Amino acid sequence: MKRRTFLQLSSAVAAGSTIMPAMGQNDDGRLKNWAGNIEYSTDHVHYPRSVEEVQSLVKKLQKYRALGTRHCFNRIADSTANLISSRDLNKVISLDTAANAVTVEGGIKYGELAPYLDEKGYALHNLASLPHISVAGSITTATHGSGVGNGNLATAVTALEIVTAAGEVKQFSKERNGDEFYGAVVGLGALGIITKVTLSIQPRFLVRQNVYEHLPVAQLKDNFEKILSTGYSVSLFTDWQRDSVNEVWVKSRVDRDPAPVSELFGATAATKNLHPIAANPAENCTEQMGVPGPWHERLPHFKMGFTPSNGAELQTEYFVPLHHGAEAFSAIARLGRQVSPHLFISEIRTIAADHLWMSPCRNQDSLAIHFTWKPDWPAVSKLLPVIEKELAPFNARPHWGKLFTMSPATLQHHYEKLNDFKQLAASLDPNGKFRNEFLTKNLY
Repeated sequence: MKRRTFLQLSSAVAAGSTIMPAMGQNDDGRLKNWAGNIEYSTDHVHYPRSVEEVQSLVKKLQKYRALGTRHCFNRIADSTANLISSRDLNKVISLDTAANAVTVEGGIKYGELAPYLDEKGYALHNLASLPHISVAGSITTATHGSGVGNGNLATAVTALEIVTAAGEVKQFSKERNGDEFYGAVVGLGALGIITKVTLSIQPRFLVRQNVYEHLPVAQLKDNFEKILSTGYSVSLFTDWQRDSVNEVWVKSRVDRDPAPVSELFGATAATKNLHPIAANPAENCTEQMGVPGPWHERLPHFKMGFTPSNGAELQTEYFVPLHHGAEAFSAIARLGRQVSPHLFISEIRTIAADHLWMSPCRNQDSLAIHFTWKPDWPAVSKLLPVIEKELAPFNARPHWGKLFTMSPATLQHHYEKLNDFKQLAASLDPNGKFRNEFLTKNLY
């Protein structure tokens, strides 16, 4: 039986999701990204509240980019002309219990959607480390969580609605559009404004989170994939300064994963809640110590109602084939003395392969090597080419929403469906209304 709802998010939830804008604007009112390292190139920011308003804006304006929750660290979402924000497109449109699917407006945050689904008895397959990010922004940049069997967040998409450059509403679905659907999901903002998304859901489940300290690096050489498969979602946190990984976060499903152990390949169980950055207090982090809780309160690293991660920071991430994971880890470990002085922390995660044209995990189970940097771009900009050179033998692909210095030619080489994607973009946006400097440089 199909049960439909139309949910206007409560003021309490909306208030809980406004923690991030502390660094959202300069004193002159110019909009900035979440971390404060990007000041957007225009103050013409539009906040439509309906699909019809999006259509009207797209027809009227000559150049624009879609803007989500401003969590990208590069200029992929920037525009010198106009920004169309999905901030107020934040409602649940329908819950289809027969099809195990939920349809939402593109601007809804995972931290808003997840409690609603959990209350109705459902869950998403995974969540990213931050619940503060929007559905549309996350899928269009192939943002991910962790888990050997878990694809990135975009792999939950079964249909989406895009307002094209002509102001027309275009529907894509896995059932009707075939291969073209896989080109539209990770669209990098090049295809139009994502107004609605349908996501596959499953019965709700409980997760327990256990943290282990001081995993000997030597254990990774022989047990790399075993360690990263010890739970439903596993993250390694390291500062590359010692012969051990600082912390291992293991998120296990209570209904099917083995019970936690007191020692994990030589790492010992933590005796209190920890932050990935050891010097930071842990109250912003999701509950640990093996206490079972709803999936959406354990799969992210950070709570919705608190400032996530460190705040003023830069981020970089590279994806390599999982079967090269141990070698890639060792390659970065050799750079430890160069990297660690400029680093808050690195996170190592796994993501399952997918079929999405522009996903960094297309056709390969992947290891993601993430860097949370101190906010010193001159220093970081010198380190990135060094890191990229070390990872080049493994055909590393950068995260679309984070910082990288890889040449366009190298980047394009990694995407065999790039020409098909550009043809799809041209069919929906023949005059390049949605194209910006970032896309022009890296894709064309």
